[in-house]
Amino acid sequence: MLKNKTVVLGITGGIAAYKAVDIASKLTQAGANVRVVMTKSALEFITPLTFESITGNTVVTDMFQPNAEHRINHVALSEVADVIVIAPATANIIAKLACGIADDMLTCTVLATRAPVIVSPSMHTNMYENSITQENIAKLKKRGFKMIEPQAGRLASGGYGVGRLPDTETIIGAIRQTLGKNGDLKGKKVVVTAGGTQEAIDPVRYLGNRSSGKMGYAVAEAARDRGAEVTLITAPTALVAPAGIELIKVQSAKEMKNAVAKASAKADALIMAAAVADYTPKAAAKQKIKKGAGGLTLDLVKTPDIISEVKGKFLKIGFAAETENLLANAKKKLTGKGMDMIVANDVSAEGSGFGTDTNKVTILLKNGRQESLPLMSKREVAEKILDKMGKMMEGKM
Repeated sequence: MLKNKTVVLGITGGIAAYKAVDIASKLTQAGANVRVVMTKSALEFITPLTFESITGNTVVTDMFQPNAEHRINHVALSEVADVIVIAPATANIIAKLACGIADDMLTCTVLATRAPVIVSPSMHTNMYENSITQENIAKLKKRGFKMIEPQAGRLASGGYGVGRLPDTETIIGAIRQTLGKNGDLKGKKVVVTAGGTQEAIDPVRYLGNRSSGKMGYAVAEAARDRGAEVTLITAPTALVAPAGIELIKVQSAKEMKNAVAKASAKADALIMAAAVADYTPKAAAKQKIKKGAGGLTLDLVKTPDIISEVKGKFLKIGFAAETENLLANAKKKLTGKGMDMIVANDVSAEGSGFGTDTNKVTILLKNGRQESLPLMSKREVAEKILDKMGKMMEGKM
């Protein structure tokens, strides 16, 4: 998605300018051609050499830069850009863009481009919440600029409030979503589940499993990056909420079933990557169970089988995490639960278990076809799943 894409990264004079180094680095690592444009105020916080060392490209700081690579630099950058990202974006740059002022390299580039523009505001809370700033943000949104909402947290002033630049993953997620909005899944609604459900034993303890949620999140992000409208229903995880995705948090299997039933009402596909508990305590204790002299016996009942019980005209794609008889168990689930596709993986295999960044799977289709994939990243696995899902939607598989 980012490979060979030209990203113009605009950096303005805020304390969060140092965070742009990580953004430039991650984009470059992903294969993007990053062209940095810095305002004069940004130079007070960080030097161009840092970005030039990371991106391998000359940083543009002045409209009349003597060593400019192009005669009319702002026009050249505006024309080659696949996307322009301003992070951090100060109240000043937002105000200038809202008024159409073009008095430096960055504003000229933005006004001259036809590429999508992403703005990530970062400033003191009072400046961000000021009605003038909010009116300027509203103007830019109306004109088609994509805004990334700032985060709440400790500010450079020492106070606490909204105005922090979001983490790198959120900003790059917004870039990926913007670049992929016209992808092969454009107009499709995809519901994805992730993580391991937690079944309460008492107010402190629960029954759970080792799922990290990484596979489900990878599928959700890959679908987003291919233009789909994605709803991610997630059990508790330690993962960062993906940008541009509707996130619904649940804990138990029952809560997940209710959320899936509601979200999938108008879905084109349901991808159940969550590790849903098979059993739940018949009744959770209202108070913490104290440690006694003997053992503890729990009365367990089956949880709902979400993928077979939720009805609809959407494609049903499930996962089979097994430790033995992988394909036999997967085929049984595929037919028994009325799925269109199932992704089977041996969680006891090296590099393919819970919490890893890689997976080795076999994809089985209801028409009898199957494909075994080598060990690859979970994002790569997600892309393979979506490739097949897209063909199924087109009636080609």
